[in-house]
Amino acid sequence: MTATRSLAEKLARPELINLTPYQSARRIGGQGEIWINANESPFNNSDIEQLNRYPECQPPALIDAYSRYAGVSSDSIVTSRGADEAIELLIRTFCIAGKDSIACFGPTYGMYAISAQTCNVAVNALALTDDYQLPTDLVQQVADAKLVFICNPNNPTGTIIDLDSIETVVNQLPNALVVIDEAYIEFCPEYSAAQLVEQYDNVVVLRTLSKAFALAGARCGFMLANPDIVNLVMRVIAPYPVPKPVADLATAALSEQGIALMRQQVATLIEQGKLLSQALSNAGAQVLPANGNFVLAKFDDIAAVKQQLIDAGIVARSYGDARLADWIRFSFANDKQTQTLINVFQ
Repeated sequence: MTATRSLAEKLARPELINLTPYQSARRIGGQGEIWINANESPFNNSDIEQLNRYPECQPPALIDAYSRYAGVSSDSIVTSRGADEAIELLIRTFCIAGKDSIACFGPTYGMYAISAQTCNVAVNALALTDDYQLPTDLVQQVADAKLVFICNPNNPTGTIIDLDSIETVVNQLPNALVVIDEAYIEFCPEYSAAQLVEQYDNVVVLRTLSKAFALAGARCGFMLANPDIVNLVMRVIAPYPVPKPVADLATAALSEQGIALMRQQVATLIEQGKLLSQALSNAGAQVLPANGNFVLAKFDDIAAVKQQLIDAGIVARSYGDARLADWIRFSFANDKQTQTLINVFQ
């Protein structure tokens, strides 16, 4: 009798089903006192312990720490070089070049489309509604996309889609993977879809330590997904995706003390964001609700505002997208920087 294939196996590139992943020295493992199986140097020239040795592909301490933090089983987690690598891993695992497509809803994070295009995977670039929600005819618009990316909170708008709407989409697209990018979820954790990972086999949640955990330079992200999805992704991931110093930093950040510090700093940034949003609104800008660590504002005279910022030595984010031509995104900053920005608009 032929075993029933999982949804992940049905969606995966067929050549991956019987692919044996590269067996690195760390995956093979072993017992002994003298390790000479990985062509490593015996000399550690750093103060960091064992930096001359290759790291674990998926450091157990880091995976366990994120499992406790996210409330998701450890066998449903992959750690990667930021969430950006996770996006590429999903495309490489499930999309056949020249045949398959992804879908995303703009204006949104640009790397979904770029990662697909560099793999010769088509992009169905759909639009959010005027109030930045998912279109009611989403199922018809998505068509046969293998991966459907939803950024929540959305970058660059900062707007949010409620969990019931996300779950509705998950149910409407049982033959596609619904990928919810939660890079900014620590700023509105009540909207997280992480709880759906163990309920549905077509849900993937992307996370990062770059934003709320203040580790953008370390490049550490996570994919939360059904173990069948994890198993397939692990067939295409690099042998050593997370450097040991990064794993150590990330594990410490996910300790009880690290999480407490993160939440304290998130609260501070939210307060700074409220002050900035009010100042921008008082200056006549149209300001969208802020659910991340940034706010998007629209100006009547965008050229004048850009020049004001340049004159003040402030670098904010503007866009070439025609839909965002009159908008500027401002990341939240510390007290002094926020006041400097407020003074520009006063």
